[in-house]
Amino acid sequence: MRSVTFDASSRRWLLRTPGTSYVVALADDDAPRCLHWGPALTAEQAASLPGPAAFGASSFDSTAGEEELVSEVGARFETPSLQVVLPDGDRGIEWRHDGHEIDGGHLTLRFSDRRHPLLVELHYRVHDDSDAIERWTVLRPQVPVTVLRCDSAAWSVPALDGYRLSHVTGGWSSEHALSRTELAVGETALTSRRGLSSHHANPWLMIDGGDAGERHGEVWSCALAWSGSWRVTFTRTPSGRVNWTGGFGHEGLTWRLEPGEEWVTPVFAGVYAPDGYGEASRRWHDHVARHVLPRPDEPRPVVYNAWEAVGFDVNEANQRDLARLAARVGAELFVMDDAWFGGRTGDSAGLGDWWVNDERFPDGLSPLIDEVHRLGMRFGLWVEPEMVNPDSDLYRANPDWVLHMPGRSRTLLRNQLVLNFARPDVADWAHKWLHKLVSEHAVDFLKWDFNRAFTEAGRPGDPDQDRLWIDHVRAVYSIMDRLRADHPHLRIEACAGGGGRTDLGILARTDQVWTSDNTDAHDRIAIQRGFSQVYPARAMAAWVTDSPNPLTGRAVPLRFRFHVAMAGALGLGGDLARWSEAELSEAAELVAVYKDIRPVVQFGRLWRLPYGVQYVHGDRVVVLAWHGPVAFGTPIAPLRLAGLDPDGRYRDEDTGTVHHGAVLMSRGLPPLTPGGGYSSTLLRLRAC
Repeated sequence: MRSVTFDASSRRWLLRTPGTSYVVALADDDAPRCLHWGPALTAEQAASLPGPAAFGASSFDSTAGEEELVSEVGARFETPSLQVVLPDGDRGIEWRHDGHEIDGGHLTLRFSDRRHPLLVELHYRVHDDSDAIERWTVLRPQVPVTVLRCDSAAWSVPALDGYRLSHVTGGWSSEHALSRTELAVGETALTSRRGLSSHHANPWLMIDGGDAGERHGEVWSCALAWSGSWRVTFTRTPSGRVNWTGGFGHEGLTWRLEPGEEWVTPVFAGVYAPDGYGEASRRWHDHVARHVLPRPDEPRPVVYNAWEAVGFDVNEANQRDLARLAARVGAELFVMDDAWFGGRTGDSAGLGDWWVNDERFPDGLSPLIDEVHRLGMRFGLWVEPEMVNPDSDLYRANPDWVLHMPGRSRTLLRNQLVLNFARPDVADWAHKWLHKLVSEHAVDFLKWDFNRAFTEAGRPGDPDQDRLWIDHVRAVYSIMDRLRADHPHLRIEACAGGGGRTDLGILARTDQVWTSDNTDAHDRIAIQRGFSQVYPARAMAAWVTDSPNPLTGRAVPLRFRFHVAMAGALGLGGDLARWSEAELSEAAELVAVYKDIRPVVQFGRLWRLPYGVQYVHGDRVVVLAWHGPVAFGTPIAPLRLAGLDPDGRYRDEDTGTVHHGAVLMSRGLPPLTPGGGYSSTLLRLRAC
């Protein structure tokens, strides 16, 4: 069965994934419109769909319908996807279809404006092992064009009894807070204006009819592959139609395109699931693993990061001591964090001076790296390539390298400024020192941080300076791509003051993301639940740190901290030198258990449970469950599992007890009894 087919008589295209179908057709005015996004259809069924509807009961109503990219021309009153100003002042595009091309699972629809030499391509891509539909837009003007908005795609859903929007909100150390609310009539915008995907929002969404749950109900979802500012705008009309449009940039920005220039938007992918939020998440996880992550089948190592142990007080002696303790508890990758370079003794100086501090490391980094390798671990370093302190040699030599406006003060956040990677000379400088660092110091891993948002995002003398919001991110992508190509052994973790740069764009170039600076296991349960809606466990860095937690002051048992962190890519970040012998021994035991369940957690399919998570991989099942303090007498339901063979039997690998799949899914496991504290459990089952 071909994944993309065309019916010339009805001017419609059918795209098929393993479990869904998408049908796009041309209206009488050549505007491309969505006829179907949902359950799988045959070609005959797709041909029987009603054609593009003519909306608009009065001269005040929109006729846009379910357009694939909403223009400004005609009676179109939804949020436009494409806003362009042509040389004579004409705006938008009046669609004229110029043909199409099908290349396997890649469909290209070609259009031009009926009056001006402006070419527009709508791209669609499907895969035979993913239910995601990837979409993006390409502009090719033959005259100068000013772009006010150019989204990747617009999406529509069928008429439903209600519309509920799922997305995440939050802030620094409170990322990925899941929100499910009724979509209001009118316009609703989700956005980041910070130059990164942000802690406060994330470029994904889910829509359902208000009746979906984890295991039931239709869900339509989208995610944007972009790591800078972004915007998604929903329109719900009083008549009951819903569509949304999204892409990079935010309102108020403009770009000028010259004749012959090509403007390519990031991918805005969509996933339909018939069986609830959980199934939508699993389809996203499958897609990210198969078509986004650079090395999806490689187990993520157990990391030890020294930041929470020593902060800025880094030297060779304390890093050696911590490395020995990290190896003792089973870490596989040792990462030295901030302050190994330049004059860096705090967050106010030295950022940008990327040479080894010879007072802290008199013989360079080689002795420490050799010791880490001798201990059987890989070696990693923290870097923040896009930032600079004013108190640095780099800034004193190149004050014009930062984002700035000549008539505005340079705002300091965390005592630093943002380097303008949209300048080729700045991006080239960054690539050269990173390449040298990795080459000369046998660095296996980079923790790439980004600790402040854009402000004064200008470049004096550049008449098209708003493009830096796009070009900066593209330069970051290019540097990461080049580093990985030149150093195939190198692995990268994305970080932005925690989870501020989490999206499909950065995951295409990194192996995992630092989920949040908040390592409190109690808080992490909600953070990780929100993260898991779209992003898979293997990409979710999760640390076990000290108790009381250095951020929240909350005291939580070591086993509870481990069980929460085991739900992702496990790491350790506490001051191991202060851990007791009993804690170190328990940690080593739990790390060994994690290594046993790692294939199940990192490569298995996820089911979110009311107070835990379950992973299934092959014949193995792993359940991690936890409960914080609750009032005495509070009823706690049994933990009902999911995704098992109802006729199968499952042996507990630790106790030998045999369970029936049907019983585990209907009656469940006995509930945890947290009492006045924190309780958690890890269950390992194997089909027998």
